[in-house]
Amino acid sequence: MKFKDYYATLGVARDASEADIKKAYRKLAQKYHPDVSKEADAEARFKEIAEAYQTLKDKTRRAAYDELGRHPPDQEFRPPPDWNAQHGDENFSFEDLDLADLFAGLGRGGARGRRSGPAAAMPGEDFEFKAQISLEDAFRGTQLTLNLNVMERDEAGRLRRAPRTIRARVPPGSTNGQRLRLRGQGAPGVNGGPAGDMYLTIELLPHRLYRVNDHDLYLDLPLAPWEAALGANVEVPTLAGAVQLKVPPGTRAGQSLRLAKRGLPRPKGEAGDLFAIVQLAMPQALNDRERELLAELAAQSTFEPRAGMQQEQADAT
Repeated sequence: MKFKDYYATLGVARDASEADIKKAYRKLAQKYHPDVSKEADAEARFKEIAEAYQTLKDKTRRAAYDELGRHPPDQEFRPPPDWNAQHGDENFSFEDLDLADLFAGLGRGGARGRRSGPAAAMPGEDFEFKAQISLEDAFRGTQLTLNLNVMERDEAGRLRRAPRTIRARVPPGSTNGQRLRLRGQGAPGVNGGPAGDMYLTIELLPHRLYRVNDHDLYLDLPLAPWEAALGANVEVPTLAGAVQLKVPPGTRAGQSLRLAKRGLPRPKGEAGDLFAIVQLAMPQALNDRERELLAELAAQSTFEPRAGMQQEQADAT
């Protein structure tokens, strides 16, 4: 049979902890899952990753695998003479046997000479998926219905695709990267073991007005030069509806004006804030009267917008 380096498949060291192995598996399974991956060999890689994880997550199988020693990947090798007596089934023939079948047999037949009694129950694998939602749905909360094709193991331990419809409640205030756990919605367990869980990672779709940072929102607020200079009350959109914002006199471009508790709600506590970032908007065309007024302002004003630059130049010389 050909040797498969399960540790290399998962990208972990041979002394990796159970937690490290599980973490590596989840990361790779999410990357190569055929339903979400764009990799050309996604399905084959996913099967390799699942096979490696099925062996290394089980203490008995992992110990038996480690006793096989180290060999170059895909190199033809034969288990030690006493390996079959300790771990295998007396009816095993190693001719044309795949390494995955060897450990599937170990799982069915027991370990270290135990040949009687039912096979050990094994929990099902966890699933990882991304769920894209709008910012409005994140603000209000929503109910998702996902029609998925997932990879599951049948009674013989073989991977197969299976349709699955999942309904999940997304609570108000969900943010980018938040993981929702759906207990028991993963792969079925083996030999009566509990089903795995499904994890949905929230991904907020881009919004035409708002930028998101955790529970705070940001939007660009265009102001006319006279609104920024003299102050004004302007209407600002929020996810809960338009509100009035008081712009103080002398507001500068780039200044942040805070609207408290107008961001995304938090699960516990007050909502985030909305920050309006001031952008000065110049008129595209001026009528005669507007031109006269601006010319008069230019003649009368003592304001020097480049005073700081001139002072820097003077100090440099």
